[in-house]
Amino acid sequence: MTKRRNFIKQLGGSALLLGAGSLKSLAQEQREKIILAQQKKYSANDTVRIAGIGMGIMGYNDVNDAIKVPGVELVACCDLYDGRLAHAKEMYGNNIITVKHYEDILSRKDIDAVIVATSDNWHSRICIDAMKAGKAVYSEKPMVHKANQGLDVIHAQQETKKVMQIGSQRVSSIVYAKAKEMYEAGDIGKINSVEAVFNRQSALGAWQYTIPLDSSPQTVDWERYQEFAERKMPYDEKRFFRWRNYHEYGTGVAGDLFVHLLSGLHFITSSKGPEKIYSIGGLTYWKDGRNVPDVMTAVLQYPEMPEHAAFQVTLRVNFVSGEGETGFTKITGTEGVMEMHGEGFTIKRHKMSKAPGIGGWDSLTTYTKAMQQQLMDAYNKKYSADDQAEPKLDDITYAAPENYNEHLDHLTNFFNSVRTGAPVVEDPIFGFRACGPCLACNESYFQNKVIYWDAEKMKMS
Repeated sequence: MTKRRNFIKQLGGSALLLGAGSLKSLAQEQREKIILAQQKKYSANDTVRIAGIGMGIMGYNDVNDAIKVPGVELVACCDLYDGRLAHAKEMYGNNIITVKHYEDILSRKDIDAVIVATSDNWHSRICIDAMKAGKAVYSEKPMVHKANQGLDVIHAQQETKKVMQIGSQRVSSIVYAKAKEMYEAGDIGKINSVEAVFNRQSALGAWQYTIPLDSSPQTVDWERYQEFAERKMPYDEKRFFRWRNYHEYGTGVAGDLFVHLLSGLHFITSSKGPEKIYSIGGLTYWKDGRNVPDVMTAVLQYPEMPEHAAFQVTLRVNFVSGEGETGFTKITGTEGVMEMHGEGFTIKRHKMSKAPGIGGWDSLTTYTKAMQQQLMDAYNKKYSADDQAEPKLDDITYAAPENYNEHLDHLTNFFNSVRTGAPVVEDPIFGFRACGPCLACNESYFQNKVIYWDAEKMKMS
């Protein structure tokens, strides 16, 4: 009974759900499957052996959560900086294999899956090579560095039939599953606009990461790092350890943070993406040599589709926000607003009365008293008191279980697909449909023009 009570607590945790229907919902069923998977015991024959390729911040975060999943064993780590390979042995033991070139990982028969967490410019190449080498792939977002690389990755996955999942963990979140369920139930009416924000106000939040004291061409394989760069440059430690700040290696705030916002939004709405994109921004504060903006706003127009009504999205990132780190996604409909925040969401509902209203801030009072009376009499005859009253609807609040980890759930889903062949929760098509419009935001910013996006064919124009 104690184990059952703990299990139920993991399902519901601190969730407060008012007016949201049965607890045995899509979100609860999803959570139940994940908890069972995380509690299962596996034999040595069922072990999934993995390697981490790119052992920076996300590389270590991904690997650390991956090895929490039962039946997952870390075999090797790959990175171009000696210090991170040495740290891998400190973290995971001297038996861990460490290499600088990812090809040495892919040639090993004792590795089943790889986690790709390199700088963005290496994602597509490594993912394609890994699938062709017979490995399952978990790739950090954004899926690709350039929009023209997306279809190549999709085709490689379709040809090899290897499992590939993109690392935008909101797609596996119990919070977003519940939000999707309530959105589809019509709790906010018909969608018409979205505002999504991801703000920061700190040096580390703005990617001024700590650089090791032994940084040099002797400890970093700089030549390999720049192997297919359009313009070769002399060693620059900032471009290696703070690569997110440079469009040659990263994708700026659009590829790094807008992708999270669109991944969650597309999951909730089942949208394939926008048709028109325009962005503006600038380098306002962090003038440290970076060549991507630290403030960016984008407007994306989503057309009417079978899955949803037409709606407009505003995306904003500000790296010197004046209010610290804040983030939310506010989905507005004709009958309510759903605001995603932290580990939960709220829905505030407001339905208009059947009657249009009369008086107050209205032209009624500009007419003669006789005309005003005639209009009021006609109005009250046409609309009953119930028609004139605004419906009273309770707010809805939902919070994830205490200490909930959506990133762990996302990796659990990935390894379940590796074992069973079940479809992944975020395949390359979904990943690119979230990533492509974000890369289009960069194109719009740098070219100062509207970018048109074909969400079905996944191409810019």
